[in-house]
Amino acid sequence: MLSVRPRVTDLVFQLYGRVLHPELFEIHASRSIERGGYTATVAITSAGHLVSWRKDGLILTEVAAAASQPLPQKRRLFSYRLLGERSDRMQCRGGACYQMCFQLETVAPELFWTFQQELCTDGGRHGLLHKFESGSRMALGAVSWMSIETKAKSLHVQAFHTFPDDLAIVKSQTLFELP
Repeated sequence: MLSVRPRVTDLVFQLYGRVLHPELFEIHASRSIERGGYTATVAITSAGHLVSWRKDGLILTEVAAAASQPLPQKRRLFSYRLLGERSDRMQCRGGACYQMCFQLETVAPELFWTFQQELCTDGGRHGLLHKFESGSRMALGAVSWMSIETKAKSLHVQAFHTFPDDLAIVKSQTLFELP
């Protein structure tokens, strides 16, 4: 199956207070986590990523997806176009806290290809890694890599998604934290 990523200008970063059905996404790599009373699923999708975190009935789902992807409006807590830099924080019931930041960076071709090669080389050793097929004149396709750090009271997810046609890199960090 050809897995080509949408253009970086078409992406949104969203947070939901609910589960999003996995059928809504083309998932290329995933990992399930159980630790310290919380559970989580972290996945690389065709457009970016999906992180679903649960603790005692509280559900938070973060998604980086194409703006044109049909996702529900119900219980969407925020939605930001993936442009420039952005950070946000949300205090949840029971004292749980969600924090995120993302950055879209366009870089010189040499820096882009060096960064992408390092992701491919080092990313395969730990975390989740997916290499996409080339969808254009570029010899190499996009790459997604996610690092997952679990502790008894927190989950830290760092993601890097490359977009060769735009020479762009999306970087995000998310922290789900218990009191």
